[in-house]
Amino acid sequence: MPNRHILIVEDETKLAVLLKEYLERAELRVSCLERGDQVVAFVKHHHPDLVLLDLMLPGMDGMEVCRELRKFTGVPIIMITARVDEIDRLLGLELGADDYICKPYSPREVVARVKAVLRRIHAQPSEKRLSSGGIDLDEETHQVWVESHEIKVTPSEFRLLKALMAYPGRVFSRADLVNLVQGYEFEGYERTIDSHIKNLRKKIAAAGMKREAIMAVYGEGYKFNPAA
Repeated sequence: MPNRHILIVEDETKLAVLLKEYLERAELRVSCLERGDQVVAFVKHHHPDLVLLDLMLPGMDGMEVCRELRKFTGVPIIMITARVDEIDRLLGLELGADDYICKPYSPREVVARVKAVLRRIHAQPSEKRLSSGGIDLDEETHQVWVESHEIKVTPSEFRLLKALMAYPGRVFSRADLVNLVQGYEFEGYERTIDSHIKNLRKKIAAAGMKREAIMAVYGEGYKFNPAA
């Protein structure tokens, strides 16, 4: 994990400097930007390992930055904001963010979240490829095919689909899926699982699959349906 490159996008200079200091103490390499409209070009040129992205930015807000990044990269994104209403929380994750931290926060918590995401992304895969019910998933390339058509998924969507496909027919609670996808317990995150499931279902259906590959089990959670 040392020398992983973290990009902080934060227009409050004191906060950016504080986060930079804490992340560098954790042996991470850090770059900082203050404007949202600088992010896309920077990411294309420097390829950071993770982006800490503030929601309220000059030039382009964090939501739009996230949307633009997801057009060409699966780089992990942790969104940071003082806006705590549920709609923004869900929208940020629907756009492809991997995690969400609300201000005020502890810099140590941010470092812990960054490390958790990096561990998930760079962990050694236990299964290199999964195939079930017309869906193929490649752990090495993070590619997903539905009925032989490739679909684009975010890192969180990939991990969620992988967890469900690894145990077809097994019912996972939202809390189970949070732990599998995020790698730690995060109160309030459970409902965002619904957001990821909604996105996956749309992408799978758009690729031509007629059946419901991911099924909701009322009062319990979700399961992968491998039946043809």
